[in-house]
Amino acid sequence: MSTRTIMSGDDISLAIRRIALQIHEKNNELARCAVIGIHTCGVFLADRLREELRGQLDVLLDAGTLDITLYRDDWSLIAQNPLVRTTTIDFSIDDTNVILVDDVIYTGRTIRAAMDALMDYGRPATVQLACLVDRGDRQLPIQPDYVGLTTTVRAHERIHVQLREQGVTDQVVIES
Repeated sequence: MSTRTIMSGDDISLAIRRIALQIHEKNNELARCAVIGIHTCGVFLADRLREELRGQLDVLLDAGTLDITLYRDDWSLIAQNPLVRTTTIDFSIDDTNVILVDDVIYTGRTIRAAMDALMDYGRPATVQLACLVDRGDRQLPIQPDYVGLTTTVRAHERIHVQLREQGVTDQVVIES
């Protein structure tokens, strides 16, 4: 198996900074926004994004985590005993601009499941999507609002986001 790095730690930091600025540009009232990360890497990226917005604009957004395991249309194909994590949304998302955060967008199925799960918690004003990497090749008509890097990879290649919160060096690699 071979790997190649497509984003360094500095690239990831820059992408988060750029996404934060774009979120600010699109949302006049950041006080009406909340950041929700999809388990697992999306949670870490959401925390970083929230801190970046706090540093840039001195505003602390509501934050939550979302587990979509049982909302996936393929969960029974992945494992007989899926690992279900905790969803933590301890604020109202009604009439809130929810910024959903994930590490990689590929087919769109994870985001579809995330939107289904989110609706169990209320009716947001908008759902905006921030992804660190967009690898294209969607199966569903779902597009991110904010992207750190858009790339194309072959069908047999996988993108892995590695973050310091997991005990490794920040980087994004392609494995083939």
